[in-house]
Amino acid sequence: MIKIAYQPAGQFESTRFEKIHNVEFPHYSEASIAVANEIANLIKEKDKKGEYCVLGLATGSSPIKVYEELVRLHKEEGLSFKHVVTFNLDEYYPMDKKNLQSYNHFMQEHLFAHIDIKDENIHIPNGELAYEDIHDFCLNYEEKIASFGGLDLQLLGIGRTGHIGFNEPGSHFNSGTRIITLDHITRVDASDSFLGIDNVPRRAITMGIATVRKAKRIILLAWGQHKAEIVKETIEGEISSEVPATYLQSHENTTFILDYEAGSQLTRNKTPWLVGPCNWTSELKRKAIVWLCESTNRSILRLTDKDYNNHGMSGLLAEEGSAYDLNIQMFNTLQHTITGWPGGKPDADDSKRPERAKPASKRVLVFSPHPDDDVISMGGTLDRLIEQGHDVHVVYQTSGNIAVSDQEALKFIEIANFLEPDSGLKMELLKELKNKKDHTIDSIALRQLKGNIRRSESYAALRYLGLPDNKVHFLDLPFYETGKVKKSGLTDVDIELMIGIITKIKPHQIYAAGDLADPHGTHKVCLDALFEALNRLSSESFMQQCWVWLYKGAWHEWELHEIEMAVPMSPDQVIKKRHAIFFHQSQKDRVMYQGDDEREFWMRAEERNKNTAALYRLVGMADYAAMEAFVRYRF
Repeated sequence: MIKIAYQPAGQFESTRFEKIHNVEFPHYSEASIAVANEIANLIKEKDKKGEYCVLGLATGSSPIKVYEELVRLHKEEGLSFKHVVTFNLDEYYPMDKKNLQSYNHFMQEHLFAHIDIKDENIHIPNGELAYEDIHDFCLNYEEKIASFGGLDLQLLGIGRTGHIGFNEPGSHFNSGTRIITLDHITRVDASDSFLGIDNVPRRAITMGIATVRKAKRIILLAWGQHKAEIVKETIEGEISSEVPATYLQSHENTTFILDYEAGSQLTRNKTPWLVGPCNWTSELKRKAIVWLCESTNRSILRLTDKDYNNHGMSGLLAEEGSAYDLNIQMFNTLQHTITGWPGGKPDADDSKRPERAKPASKRVLVFSPHPDDDVISMGGTLDRLIEQGHDVHVVYQTSGNIAVSDQEALKFIEIANFLEPDSGLKMELLKELKNKKDHTIDSIALRQLKGNIRRSESYAALRYLGLPDNKVHFLDLPFYETGKVKKSGLTDVDIELMIGIITKIKPHQIYAAGDLADPHGTHKVCLDALFEALNRLSSESFMQQCWVWLYKGAWHEWELHEIEMAVPMSPDQVIKKRHAIFFHQSQKDRVMYQGDDEREFWMRAEERNKNTAALYRLVGMADYAAMEAFVRYRF
């Protein structure tokens, strides 16, 4: 078992900026298993004493793997929940318990229906109450928790506003269980699950800050880059009602469990030279010097000894001897990441280029999780690869059908009806859409229609870039085809489909989405499928010549010090990429899966590409309109 017990963070020099104990894991799955083991051991200890184990439970994506492991421990190792009492943090209001988005349904689906817990020991805030009954319910909820001796362990997630439970900014230190109005950002973050923000309830019933803080042990889970900023603010910032999670700084037995991405903005990770002596690896040198350029607003070649010394980097300077030599070395390193030939420049010296010159014409496989990630994330590079004569194939891993709104589907049915009036299938689909209730699962026929809408958009976008239809492939990986936001796990069927297309093309280059912003999202599952396929194919001779390049999705970009290949775009190419994205009409304007950014996808991509070029310009490189960035994955 991995030990994650509480230790005062202040006793370590490396964590001197931190006010809450935290433990980082390479991957959220490892972290989740460690947490599940701590919970399991607590249950066993309490059971030996003949006592109930009282757990405070959270919902959302963060604890899913914890619950999965607890279920496994029950089914395979006999962990019993007969003497476990649970109290959930919150529930939307109003909310029918049978609704697929209710936390009651979530807990049954992920935990309760699979273990031997007694129904009378399960407590979840009731979203079906009449409004005038909520006050008494909340008082009774507090009394019931107290009647069991309080919470032995409280499991938490954290929202981008810093909320725990639904304790939004402004929540009081002494607040108890109550009804609360949800912050707009919280509703935006939930909008994917509800198929649009208009469907997200505006209120919720939640345990209060004081209720949570009375727990004997608190474990907060945070996964992914999108949680990194709020994790840093919570762990290193001042206690404030504007970031309710900071109240946990005064709790004596709290641990934040993080994956590397969620912990990436902590001072000891982002700028370790500000904390203490460093082991100056080549990667850390790049990271530090890029940071120094941004902090001083100077290009690399203008950095001085004084700049290094004044920004905590005297140790690096002592190792290297002088700023001049270090600056030249780093300038050359970054300059060599830039290329207008993403497939390699024919007959050129490639010793200082990111890609090989040979073979001059490469077989290129571009994997796109959804039917638009290719043009959104690497449309300019795709255009270059096609123009420069490479044998390019684009592979869409999923159908993307769930991201097509009912209104968009209706539009296509109506168009089809003009061409072939009174078709039986169209009449059935029209009837389904007319009678459809909130959050019901689409029929297979409707999902096929929505998938075909995305296919036709993909063909159109790639034709615009000059790629023939026979170079476009659709895998429709089965893990995605549930008809729900929640997907199935990967199986051998998914992996074999990936292996099949790789074996067929025998690529010299593979491009794939390396966006891990959401560890439970489709991008992550698609990347796992690729990695597993590569592992199984690693002994194949053609794979010895295959290089894998990872791009980011619509939400984030690689940091400058991470980038290994940067492909510049001219102003004309920026416009061309924008137009290619426009062919994905069903994903323009008010789409269901905007995430936490209300701009359209093309706007996000364009601004991100321009920002990457601006960063290269800042450190002293050539001035480009925009750039797309890639990191090489070495398997």
